[in-house]
Order: sequence, then C-alpha cells, then structure tokens
Amino acid sequence: MAVRPVSAARSTVDETSIRTFVNSTLLQTRRLLRRWSREPGVLVQSLVFPTFLLVVFHWVLGKTVTLFSGQNSLYGQLPLIALLAAMFGTLTTGIALTAERDDGLLARFWVLPVHRASGVASRLVAEAARTLVSTILLVLVGIALGFHFQQGFWSAIAFVFIPVAFTVGFATMVVAIAVISSGKTVLELLSTVCLLMLFFNTGFVPAERYPSWLQPVVEAQPMSPAIDTMRGLAVGGPVLTPLLQTLAWIVGFVAVFGVLAVRGYRRAASE
Repeated sequence: MAVRPVSAARSTVDETSIRTFVNSTLLQTRRLLRRWSREPGVLVQSLVFPTFLLVVFHWVLGKTVTLFSGQNSLYGQLPLIALLAAMFGTLTTGIALTAERDDGLLARFWVLPVHRASGVASRLVAEAARTLVSTILLVLVGIALGFHFQQGFWSAIAFVFIPVAFTVGFATMVVAIAVISSGKTVLELLSTVCLLMLFFNTGFVPAERYPSWLQPVVEAQPMSPAIDTMRGLAVGGPVLTPLLQTLAWIVGFVAVFGVLAVRGYRRAASE
C-alpha cells in the first residue's frame, strides 16, 4: 500500500477552520484527561489530598474557627480547599508540561494537521474539567460533614463553577510559565507562594480578623474574593462585589499571560 507523504495528508485538512479547532481541542483534551486519570500525582493533588485536607480541617480546626469567626467554618474552608485543589492540580500538570516540552512531545504534535491554537485551548479545557470533578467531590464530602446550600439551586451551580472559572485564568499563567526554559523552577517557586496563600485569605476568618497591617494583603490576594463569592452563594451575604473582583483577576490572568502562553507554546513546539 502506498503511503501518502505528510504534505499530502496535511493538505486535506484546513488547519485554520473553526471545525478543525474544535475537533483538535476535544481530541487533545481527551488525551490529557485520559493520561491524568492514570497518573497518581495528578489524582492525589486534585482529589485525594484536597478531600483529606477538608476533613482534617473540619475535625481539627472547625470548632475553633467557628467560635473565632462567628460563622460555620465549612462555608469558608470548602471554597478555600476547592480553589487550592484547582491551583495545585494545575501546577502539577504544568510541571508535566515542562517534561513534554523537554522530551519533544510538543514538537511531534506540532507537525500533525491540527489547529495551532488547540494545544493551549485543550490544556485550559482539560484543567476546567479536572477542577469541575474535584469541586463536585469536595461539595459531596462537605455535605456529608454538614455543608448546605441555603440560596437555591442556581446559586449552588454558580458556587461549583467559580473554581472552574478561576482555574482557566490561573492555568493560563501556568502554561505561559511552563513553556519557557526555566519553567519547572518557576513553577516550583509558585507552588511555595500558593502554599503561603493558604494561610492568608478569608477562608478561615474574615479579613478584619487579621492584624491591620496584614488586612490589605489578605483582601488583595486572588483567592479571597473567590472565597467570599462562594460563601455568599452558599450561605448568603455579599456576592456582586467579590464576584466582580474574582472576574477581574481571571480576566487579568488571561489578558497578561494569554499571549505569552500562545507564543511560548508555539516556540516550544516548533523548536
């Protein structure tokens, strides 16, 4: 059987069409999700560790935080850990992306007849899907521990999708970092920063409970408005202002790092 040359095979596909973009993105998204489902590190960071953390925080710190803050600790801890699961899961897969870059896998995908933007797009879609699964799991565990949605069905849906939207912005930054030559080192430093953010946010206690000099830092970091939005959607309270702040962070991540992610991915894949 005669084998068609690569150029002939590529000519039958319009690599710039919307249809090719959608098909290529879905194909690569399935590849990523299938691979992540077989990697213990991703499963631990996305599902096992966050679930363990939620249960331990509730058992060990729940009563203390509730007495100190005057509100049920679950309504702050569950949003906090859902965001942490999204961030640390994204960092884990980002480090795996640096390995794909170094091993030449990105370059091999680059010569296939796929839409050029599908590489980055599939990463973002896969990260959003992974975060959706981890958030739903955490909500189910939270309900078993006493968490309840008090603002209706649509507020519950919005609650689940806040970490998903947050992940898209955060993953854009992670992809932009992962495709540079020193990406792995930078991502490891970023994971340390994210770990520090665990202790300085509004998930445990409101911002006004922190020392006055620390309150601006707690209020300004990106996790706090997302946590406040999710708390408001679950139990009631201000939603519009923290939601707008959360969307501003997401748009800011995409606007600043989106172009860098696309250019860096193209450069890493074409080398």
